[in-house]
Amino acid sequence: MKLQIQQLVSQALERIAADGVIPAYQIPQPIIERVRDTQYGDFACNVAMVLAKVARAKPRDLAEKLMAAIPGSELVEKVEIAGPGFINFYLGSSAYHELVPQVLQQGYNYGRSNLGEGKRVQVEFVSANPTGPLHVGHGRGAAYGAVVSDLLAAVGFDVHREYYVNDAGRQMDILAASVWLRYLELCDEALVFPSNGYKGDYVWDIAATLHREHGEVYKHASEEVFSDLPAGDDKELHIDALIQRAKQLLGDNRYRFVFELAINTILDDIRDDLALFGVKYDEWYSERSLTESGAVNKTIERLRDSGHVYEKGGALWFRSTEFGDEKDRVVVRENGQSTYFASDIAYHMDKLERGFDRVIDVWGADHHGYVPRVKAAMEAVGDDPAKLDVLLVQFANLYRDGKKVQMSTRSGSFVTLRKLQKEVGTDAARFFYVMRKCEQHLDFDLDLAKSQSSDNPVYYVQYAHARVCSVLKQAAEKGINVEVTDGVTHLDLLTEEHEQALLRTISRYPEVVETSALNEEPHQLTHYVRELANDFHTYYNAHPFLVEDDALRDARIKLILAIRQVLKNGLNLIGVSAPEKM
Repeated sequence: MKLQIQQLVSQALERIAADGVIPAYQIPQPIIERVRDTQYGDFACNVAMVLAKVARAKPRDLAEKLMAAIPGSELVEKVEIAGPGFINFYLGSSAYHELVPQVLQQGYNYGRSNLGEGKRVQVEFVSANPTGPLHVGHGRGAAYGAVVSDLLAAVGFDVHREYYVNDAGRQMDILAASVWLRYLELCDEALVFPSNGYKGDYVWDIAATLHREHGEVYKHASEEVFSDLPAGDDKELHIDALIQRAKQLLGDNRYRFVFELAINTILDDIRDDLALFGVKYDEWYSERSLTESGAVNKTIERLRDSGHVYEKGGALWFRSTEFGDEKDRVVVRENGQSTYFASDIAYHMDKLERGFDRVIDVWGADHHGYVPRVKAAMEAVGDDPAKLDVLLVQFANLYRDGKKVQMSTRSGSFVTLRKLQKEVGTDAARFFYVMRKCEQHLDFDLDLAKSQSSDNPVYYVQYAHARVCSVLKQAAEKGINVEVTDGVTHLDLLTEEHEQALLRTISRYPEVVETSALNEEPHQLTHYVRELANDFHTYYNAHPFLVEDDALRDARIKLILAIRQVLKNGLNLIGVSAPEKM
């Protein structure tokens, strides 16, 4: 409906341009907005105020000319001028009557569009280091990234969902060393586990697999492992020395085996957890592949050629201060190893080389300072940083019995995504995760998420869908025929205030999907389906559907079937099921 009003205003603009009221070359795309208070109509347009200066006229005078030039339409009952020059449109009842068959005919496709025109967008999300299971913080990024991807696809973008696997670097080595040390303990070697090693139960599990399948093949005496190492009070030097000792004692092949066992076990679990959470990827992109393919070296050469790097202290530094950073950043260490930052530059360069029109990164809020650094590097290698959109997701705090659940990732005392799914279910987790803007803190109430009450938003919305199904089931049990007629037949009987409100809410759905997608704000969709569910529950409690009057029953069944379809479509985009009974 919004599009039809926009077309009417565009035609009016062309008419007054032909009459010389405004220059034809300055005709804008009119902006049509929903009117919050229905006493002022359904839609409003401010184009008269936008063009008043160009037309050398008062906004209200220009609005009068525009209103006179608007073509007649069965959709519009009347047009009025309000305030300083707003043009308000009041839709006729027939506009909403045509909506119901449109929803029923389009079904799954209602609300979808080709707005994105097939432009290629890459969304990279979660991308957690495979050093442990996904926790509830990762879950929010997973839900958010998945829904943003689905929304963009729903409005016509060609979306590529990607997970960047950090399978190289120091943290991976710390994981491998942690697994090996736990393995030595299973071999009855007494040792002091480093304070900054990975301590979760999952490390013991991987070590147990190594011990069970290979016995003591990888065993070395603890005295041999810890001999002449830096003291444990300098924990960073200590862990780095342990990594080097593990590589020395095990040799390249055996160390690589432990390394691969650790990372692949955790990565398989991550894949399984995300699949259970309804998150699917088109590609799992390996950080190591950037080095192996020469992409990192290529990036560094481009930085050299552009004059944005220099050598100091044996390392190679990127001149990030030239782009507003607080200090320059190392891209190649003294030992010749490239840094995470170098890999990230190469990765983003590779994204654009793959032909994506736009790339979206979903990162944790703690990466806030990293955003300008990456954009600066993109500019330095000659790429357009405007093509990168970084969305920062705040951590989720869990509450149980009104008390915050304490978590620590390194110590292993955290709630995994898998545990959360088992406790509250995927539907509740997905819905709760995207109820707020991504940059807002989220307090996740576990007790509320499990409750079967109207206070639980996801239950409330799903119950509305199930209630429609229940009405149809009741009709079948009573032998009432609810086969609906085609087209707009009998829909003029939907005159109750609740029915009119529901029709207006249903008509907004395509706009909500579009706005949620373009603004990358899934919470707008969760708010919408809650509003639609509330309108339906109110209607359900106020009016019977299976009435004696065949025509009225037909109209009301059509309406609630349309409501069911829109609820199902919205829940589907959020990644939540639409149950038929509850």
